[in-house]
Amino acid sequence: MFKTVTRAGMLTACFSFASAAFAQHLPEGGTIAASSISESEVRIAFLSFQNNPFWVPVTEGARAADDYLDAFNGTVDFVDLGDDLSAEAVVAGIEAALVQRYDGIVVVPIFDGTARIINEAVAEGTPVITIVAEGAQPSDRMAFIGQDAGAAGAQIGEYIAERMDGQGKLGVITGYFGATQHQARMDGAVNYLAQNAPEIEIVGPFENRDKAEAAYSLVQDMVTANPDLKMVYVTAGGPFGAAKAVQDLGLNGQVGVVGFDHTPENTAYLSTGEMVGLLDQAPFQQAFDGSVMMFNHIVDGYMPEDDVIKVEGNLLTPETAN
Repeated sequence: MFKTVTRAGMLTACFSFASAAFAQHLPEGGTIAASSISESEVRIAFLSFQNNPFWVPVTEGARAADDYLDAFNGTVDFVDLGDDLSAEAVVAGIEAALVQRYDGIVVVPIFDGTARIINEAVAEGTPVITIVAEGAQPSDRMAFIGQDAGAAGAQIGEYIAERMDGQGKLGVITGYFGATQHQARMDGAVNYLAQNAPEIEIVGPFENRDKAEAAYSLVQDMVTANPDLKMVYVTAGGPFGAAKAVQDLGLNGQVGVVGFDHTPENTAYLSTGEMVGLLDQAPFQQAFDGSVMMFNHIVDGYMPEDDVIKVEGNLLTPETAN
């Protein structure tokens, strides 16, 4: 039974799940299988945010892991950290999971300031796996599963340079100033452009706190101040808001938006042309594999060969999408 749990009250909302026979087969997108059936129930807390459509496949990955592990005597409880990303929310979520005495924790830490509580959890005997993004400060987590943010930014930068023919104005919108992953994505692209396409002028960066409506307003402001704007790069959540602004301003074909994640909200604008590039980061796989990996560690002592497990994304364009 998949449960959505609040930090304080651990309130639950149930989802239907597959039969035990079906649960023994990996779902599409999952790559790690359970190693054995546990003699006693294994309880895993999955801590994540819910502030934009990116988190939908993350939630679905945790739900699929819960369904799958049911046949192996394991459960995955989704702990909702809220819609405002912060280190404080992560710390509070891990503290609550420790009070509830979970056997393991899978978490999206994102910010510096979260390593201390991760180290405390591990010291108390509760293993931790991090996914999607973590702070720059090292922690005692067992492994991190996610994209190389700097390399992903450079990949986007190379694509931007080609799409802009190496010249013009590029607006930059990041999710959260201070979020290590967002900064690395931004730096990866900006540094690539500085070295390989120096005639591209950067407008910004600006912060939208992963909100599509904020990206919408920022693009309007950028176009007003820079009518010759050619492209907008959104490093985190809400790129479809930027694409909507381009559409509403009637700038299709003049201004393109590049960002992350193949969510329906984003890919809809690939087909109409406002969005010109989307790089995926396999969020379902990160959530599912991280949860099953934690289960295998608790049951059989499994340890991954590397403590950083990179997932590869796919760059989708209007041409490849169609």
